[in-house]
Amino acid sequence: MSMSALVRVYGLMTITFFAIDLLWLGIVARPFYQQHLGPMLRPDVRWGAAVLFYLLFIAGILVFAVLPGVERASPGRVVALGAFFGLVAYATFDLTSLALVKGFPNIVAVVDMAWGTVLSAIVAAAGYAAARWVGAGL
Repeated sequence: MSMSALVRVYGLMTITFFAIDLLWLGIVARPFYQQHLGPMLRPDVRWGAAVLFYLLFIAGILVFAVLPGVERASPGRVVALGAFFGLVAYATFDLTSLALVKGFPNIVAVVDMAWGTVLSAIVAAAGYAAARWVGAGL
């Protein structure tokens, strides 16, 4: 895949990820997180840290899910690898939080890991579709 195609695929994945995750965090799951994490939540988002996470995480989906699937022309592989990558990444945060953060709720860990799995699978699939759309060797 050319560097130009990689940049376009990454850009489309980023738009997809931001749109879906901000909808989830800002509207759909906001009451859930407020109920279960209330006093642990910051009143103001540290956008620098959030954006850095997003950019690194999306690069991870691209490298560990989309590119292997493009190489084999296998959308199923992309989705499976994307889902697994999301589960591992979100579990890293959630299970560490369960181990170290006093009062971190089990239900938040379960919901968050499920969300990371689904979100990453969707974004990986979008990355595969974007790669096909930009003609990245498929």
